[in-house]
Amino acid sequence: MAEREVLGERRMSDAEALMWNLEKDPHLSSTFANVTVLDRPLDHGRFRKRMLRAVQVIPRLRQRVVAGFGRLAPPEWRDDPNFDIDFHVRRMALPTGSTIRDLFDFATRFAHDPFDRTRPLWEFVVVEGLPDGQAALVQKMHHTITDGVGGVRMSEQFIDLAPEGPDPEDPPPQTDQRTPPPSDDLLSTLTDTATHALRRGAGIAVRTARNGADLAIHPDKWPTFAFEGVETARSIARQVAVADPAHSPLWRNRTLGRHFDVLHVPFDDAKRAAKALGGSINDFFVTGAARGAGAYHQAKGETVAELRMAMPVSTRSDRSAGGNAFAPSRLLVPAAVDDPAEHFAAVRERLDETRRERALALVSGLAGALNVLPTSVLVRVTRRQVETVDFTTSNVKGAPIPLYIAGAKIEANYPMGPLGGTAFNLTLLSYGGNLNMGLVTDTGAVDDPELLRRSISVAYEELLAAGA
Repeated sequence: MAEREVLGERRMSDAEALMWNLEKDPHLSSTFANVTVLDRPLDHGRFRKRMLRAVQVIPRLRQRVVAGFGRLAPPEWRDDPNFDIDFHVRRMALPTGSTIRDLFDFATRFAHDPFDRTRPLWEFVVVEGLPDGQAALVQKMHHTITDGVGGVRMSEQFIDLAPEGPDPEDPPPQTDQRTPPPSDDLLSTLTDTATHALRRGAGIAVRTARNGADLAIHPDKWPTFAFEGVETARSIARQVAVADPAHSPLWRNRTLGRHFDVLHVPFDDAKRAAKALGGSINDFFVTGAARGAGAYHQAKGETVAELRMAMPVSTRSDRSAGGNAFAPSRLLVPAAVDDPAEHFAAVRERLDETRRERALALVSGLAGALNVLPTSVLVRVTRRQVETVDFTTSNVKGAPIPLYIAGAKIEANYPMGPLGGTAFNLTLLSYGGNLNMGLVTDTGAVDDPELLRRSISVAYEELLAAGA
């Protein structure tokens, strides 16, 4: 596979810094994981060599986070002088007689165990001892390294297109020409922080002056500018300053208890149904999540007309790997529509409206403003906003063809998305003819995770039938 450009500056972006700062509250952790089921144990030595190469190609895999001075600048990434590949790539075996359920339970504990903040923020564990000679690769990574799309593209460093695959290459020579990090003495730190703040302030001033000059030269644009300002303010209110609480009467208690399960839908069947219903795979995916959540409430004797969903919207426009390129969004989705086709159409309309939200383009600036708040205030403000959301979804496109890791065939990929303080996260990762979904639930909010899984599964069956 051709090498991709790897995103990742020396300093975190404002959005990445916000995720880092919020993790002081474990409810707001942004760590995500993936359970890759393999048909056999992989060649560990071969895999280890591939990962040694990956940490040279992708700088953030060998770097640790160093805090900015007084939060006046975002944290920066610096090479870990004590980097140890065998800490980040490990191997273990489950006890004899273990099941896939045991794998999922291990992965849940592993994914939610906090990172050592003095090391690079990722860990992979090769798990053996599964039924029928299977194995697994459980991967966890902090969101400041990359988002879901960037993570899938980064995985090309250790994925093959055939069982034998090419021999692992030696690490490429270091060609990073960016400005080296400053020294750790106080004067250098203060100078670097001040320089960063001045650059950011100058950029804002230039953009403001440019916009002002444009309006002065073209007064005919004043009405349009005023209208756009009002619409932007309304969008910010919808996305950032939500006042009403989460709509579920059942999911108000948020805890650190976690349960993980999976769902499958054949890709071709889902695509055919989505097209027949007049929408996309993402419309199909979100409708199933909303419909299943509504059915769960009905089974519990409650009816909710709408639920609020959080969903990242990818802003990545190139083939790059690593880094983060997404905007978080929130929207109300209908949860109690009897007819599956009508439900699909209603959800599709809400999703189309959300993609046009002006506030999504302002995420970076808003994150920068929030980062200057004291941590206790920042966490309190964010928790209030998180408590307005019922559940989270995320859709990541994977490979349609069979893939291999160090001689072992990938049979399924199950993503484990971060809850971020919501009741459940349903993340989709397409692979090899299937929509593989990972369902992470807060067991303090959702007291019957299996009922939720069944409810969502039935919702997809109803959508498939409606689009047949």
